[in-house]
Amino acid sequence: MSGETDLMKLYSARILELASDIPRHGRLAAPQASVKRRAPLCGSTVTVDLSMNGGRVSDYAAEVRACALGQAAASVVGANIVGCDLAQVRAARDALREMLKSDGPTPPAPFEELEVLRPARDYKNRHASILLTLEAATEAMEQIAVQTSCA
Repeated sequence: MSGETDLMKLYSARILELASDIPRHGRLAAPQASVKRRAPLCGSTVTVDLSMNGGRVSDYAAEVRACALGQAAASVVGANIVGCDLAQVRAARDALREMLKSDGPTPPAPFEELEVLRPARDYKNRHASILLTLEAATEAMEQIAVQTSCA
């Protein structure tokens, strides 16, 4: 019963609030890149559509089918990714991974609200779902960088 109680505490009011209101939820009509990621353990999926201009995200949308933790992460990303460059998104992804894996520092601005997911570090089976959106966004941005450098 204690494990169940701990899991219930994990789903804080702020996590549930973020999960219920994901900014930029859906798909873009004509993205420069689209990446779908799936967490094999839980089946959560995220599809990120992204466009860039001048090395920064100019448009973004994500279709999110994930647990509340994955949805909360997607909410923070959706609210903050427009205007970011690849280095910022990579840094957020890497910091989130370290925060979950080894209690590392909070992801840097503008993604510092991902701190709300720190209690999930004790639930390794949830990490993949939490990381999906930033992993997909990073991959989409890398695809665009390759496309534009070859053009």
